[in-house]
Amino acid sequence: MKDPYVTLGVSKNATAEEIKKAYRKLARELHPDVNQNNPSAAERFKDVTAAYDILSDKTKRARYDNGEIDGEGNERPGFNFNQGGSGGGAYWRGSSKGGFDFSDIFGGASFGTEGGFSDFASFFRGGNSRERSFKQKGSDINYSMEVSFIDAALGAEKEVKLANGKRIKVKIPSGTDNETILRLKEQGNPGIGGGRPGDAMVRILVNKHPLFTREGLDIIAEIPISIKEAIKGGKITVPTLDGKVSVTVPEGSNHGSILRLRGKGISKGGKRGDLLLKLYIVISDTSDTELNEFLSRWHSSEIDVRKKAGII
Repeated sequence: MKDPYVTLGVSKNATAEEIKKAYRKLARELHPDVNQNNPSAAERFKDVTAAYDILSDKTKRARYDNGEIDGEGNERPGFNFNQGGSGGGAYWRGSSKGGFDFSDIFGGASFGTEGGFSDFASFFRGGNSRERSFKQKGSDINYSMEVSFIDAALGAEKEVKLANGKRIKVKIPSGTDNETILRLKEQGNPGIGGGRPGDAMVRILVNKHPLFTREGLDIIAEIPISIKEAIKGGKITVPTLDGKVSVTVPEGSNHGSILRLRGKGISKGGKRGDLLLKLYIVISDTSDTELNEFLSRWHSSEIDVRKKAGII
């Protein structure tokens, strides 16, 4: 039998506070949540908890010190009998027929084949031994899952393979942020002593999108336009989460102008953000002779744009 003092690493004269401190230290080190896939740590945690159960209870501790119960809290044979004698130890009184008379202890019952206990050992196993039970929730298991930007934004259903080989469907809610943890109830390691299983913790890693970036519930996309489209305006086709749409570029749009498409952003909690189209002007061909000749002639009305912006 394990000595609870040895299990907790304290002396027999340890105070209640010293016992509590030793238990807390060991419990933190051995807890199944920080020792995943380590059965020996789980067994040690069970032993430490059982030892603390005895030593933290004044009555149980005194009974253990007196030898009445063992390190698991079970009654020791002989100590659940009537106590007598000057030393307070257990004793059996001899009978007139020889052997032992247990009538004072068990209210008239005697060990024999007629009307009594025919099996001394089975009496203790079945009647007086106190079975200790220990239940502990199983530890959680951590997983990672990569999903696309679109799936995280709109929501999707993915399959994950668990450590036990089981495959289950995982629902990715719309508007899921990067590094979000999804908890799958009771899909972790099995519990101890009939305790419920732990959970599977799935960390969602959202991949970057080549065009879209996210800010809260809004999506930002940088859209190239030509010089002609910036000056004269016109219809252009742009992508959204829901597919391609046609939008109008206003006349005289500058580099950095923003077009807002309401309700085309991230959907989450009954709300949906917007899609912000940030325009930037692209010169498609710097060798365009006609354009170069036009710009050479176009100087009379030109203004200093940096001075207008307050830069100089």
